[in-house]
Amino acid sequence: MKWMKFALPIGVLIVGYVGMKGIEASASDSVITEDVDTRPTVTIEALAPEDVRVQLTSYGEITPLETTNLAAQVSGEVQQWNSKFVSGGLVRRGETLFEIEADAYEAALLMAEANLASAEAQLIQEQAQADVAAREAKTMPNARVTDLYLRKPQVMSAKAALKSAQAQLKIAKRDFENCKVKAPYDALVVSRGISTGDYVTQGTPVAVINNIEYAEVTFPVAGFDRVFLADNTIGSEIAIEVDDIQGATVKGTIHRDTGVIDNNTRMSYFVARIEDPYAINSSKPIIKFGSYSTIAFEGKTLSDVYRVPQELITNRLLWTLDDEDRLTSQKVTVVREENGDFLIQGDFNANKVVMSLPEYPQNGMPVKVIETTTDLVTASAN
Repeated sequence: MKWMKFALPIGVLIVGYVGMKGIEASASDSVITEDVDTRPTVTIEALAPEDVRVQLTSYGEITPLETTNLAAQVSGEVQQWNSKFVSGGLVRRGETLFEIEADAYEAALLMAEANLASAEAQLIQEQAQADVAAREAKTMPNARVTDLYLRKPQVMSAKAALKSAQAQLKIAKRDFENCKVKAPYDALVVSRGISTGDYVTQGTPVAVINNIEYAEVTFPVAGFDRVFLADNTIGSEIAIEVDDIQGATVKGTIHRDTGVIDNNTRMSYFVARIEDPYAINSSKPIIKFGSYSTIAFEGKTLSDVYRVPQELITNRLLWTLDDEDRLTSQKVTVVREENGDFLIQGDFNANKVVMSLPEYPQNGMPVKVIETTTDLVTASAN
């Protein structure tokens, strides 16, 4: 019985081994061999050329068209001033800002008018005497008729006196009118340096005012954007978004090119104008001087360009597929970057642009094209 203790385990091992081999043999006969597709998968799209109007943006500060240091043109005591002639006040063109005592200038005007009347009378008298002398000269020998006899010097002197009187009257009228100091344009009063009773002299600065008929914005255009400026940039309309006015955009016009490129930044500068910034003649939002603004305007139209995401372009190469669904890198020209996309031009297969690349793409690499999520959703809906 002792030999059974050894023979039984050995027998079990032999039977197990034979059974395992039998199972392997029967399984190998039923296995169907399949080829595994190891090609990387990609998605593709067909691109269509389009015409794109370039949108340019810049920035700048709102400034007045001009600033005037207002001065009196006559001397005298300030009698009264306009209630709007204060810091922050808005006055219209031709509106009286303050008045200077005018008694002395009114008297000078009356005296000039009297002098003019006297000069006119003197000229009439001299011309009448010259006419009499001319008639008498017809009966006299020519040798006795002289310019002095014909009173030509006296007439010329009377005419000169008349012109002098006219000039004095013009000056007197101007001085009298200048006793009322008026706004030269629609203006914002920045500061006032006079009060009632002050004595001002001719040429003394009395106030600082800003022109509010127009505002200006000087804005830079970078060197890489200059090539996209339209030929009709000057005079074109722009949209101006002012930081102090939430959600409001006002219109302006590009007025001029400053004609200078900054030596440090290599930027060009343009000047835009905004009509009626303080809205005294309209109901649009008030734009205050010193406000910061963002400017948007249209540039050139780029013809026959393709719009692709930036990540698809590496070293100016775009990946496409050939007729056998193999990867092909093709050189393209990046015309402009806009809103996260590249606008490109080039000779490439626009019908099979690879939108999702393998990790290590190679020219000639065979790939498997899969449908995009959009295509699958559309197919399911149909």
